[in-house]
Amino acid sequence: MKRRSFLKNSSVAAGALVSGGTTYASSFAPGKAGEEKHNFNLKYAPHFGMFKNSAGEDLLDQLQFMADAGFRAMEDNGMKSREVVMQEKIAARMANLGMEMGVFVAHTIYWREPNLASGDQEKLDEFLSEIRESVEVAQRVNAKWMTVVPGHVDLRKDAGYQTSNIIEALKRASEILEPHGLVMVLEPLNFRDHPGLFLKTIPQAYQICQAVGSPACKILDDLYHQQIQAGNLIPNIDLAWEEIAYFQIGDNPGRKEPTTGEVNYMNVFRHIHEKGFSGILGMEHGNSISGRAGEEAVIKAYASVDDFTK
Repeated sequence: MKRRSFLKNSSVAAGALVSGGTTYASSFAPGKAGEEKHNFNLKYAPHFGMFKNSAGEDLLDQLQFMADAGFRAMEDNGMKSREVVMQEKIAARMANLGMEMGVFVAHTIYWREPNLASGDQEKLDEFLSEIRESVEVAQRVNAKWMTVVPGHVDLRKDAGYQTSNIIEALKRASEILEPHGLVMVLEPLNFRDHPGLFLKTIPQAYQICQAVGSPACKILDDLYHQQIQAGNLIPNIDLAWEEIAYFQIGDNPGRKEPTTGEVNYMNVFRHIHEKGFSGILGMEHGNSISGRAGEEAVIKAYASVDDFTK
């Protein structure tokens, strides 16, 4: 799968108005990438930096490249830390391209000490304050979903008490998000890459979401993390389906694009598609090959595993 030919002069000029004068074509050297646009069955979402060798450093040019390759969404974990002016430019360009915004990280993640599991009032207040801030960001960039990671375990408390503390925190956050139609997606992370975190598995996240009982609290099923943590990808998708709102992708081992590891992504994507999923699947992985060749390989990999309806 290759990117289409450069935009016609009129389209380039329109893009320049949004990017502040930098034309899309000026960021690219001529090459064979770009002759056709893939019609993906699912909404795969690249992230900034994934195609920078082909598109250049400018974020708006990178969005244009994603759209030209056929991607209909983009996610950006660091969106909240970007300047408001840049958030607005990104949102405008995505609207112009017909792209949807995926997740951004909603709050400070505590990788080495407990926060939500502890029941500490100060940590809870901080979390809720950051959720309120994230509402503003979501509205600015036209996002619906934001990532929440409950943080490290509290070794001084039984798992039952920790679970109760987290459920209470998420209920409070849901009260903030619900009036705006926004959704926090809980991401379980694997024990190998992130030892000591409270939330590890899809069944655990399902139990918490069921207890919170809000449309504003759902699951982010990161298939890379879950392949390491538990495997059993498709059965867990089915069992937790009513609470899953978002997926992320990465093959294992290596956390690179599909086809580079052990996960049969064609079967997984076919299953998700057949279940009628209309949401976003974030491409939260690296490229297995460096440079422009690696970026073209990523697009080809997604074209190959998405080719499941023929």
